[in-house]
Amino acid sequence: MDDHTVNGSGQPDQAFAEIDAATRRLMAALDALERAVERRRDADRDEDELAARIQALGADRARLADELDGSLVRSKRLERSNREIAERLDAAIGTIREVLEAGEMP
Repeated sequence: MDDHTVNGSGQPDQAFAEIDAATRRLMAALDALERAVERRRDADRDEDELAARIQALGADRARLADELDGSLVRSKRLERSNREIAERLDAAIGTIREVLEAGEMP
């Protein structure tokens, strides 16, 4: 007798061929599943990296907003000082003109 187990139909080669084909399909399905899992891991890793980048951008935005607020305050202070200086210069120029005009009169 043959070393192969005979199925009910008496066709051992066909049974082994079917098992072999089923095994190949199973291996192909497992390979496809493994590739899908790897793609999912990559996608999850990409999502985590994106979330970290978004968080870093949010922190940068908050820092830049604070710096901008400080710059605006300094800018307004400089504008106010500039106006005050311009007013004092105008007053000083007016006083100098008055003095010069008074000195020119006979």
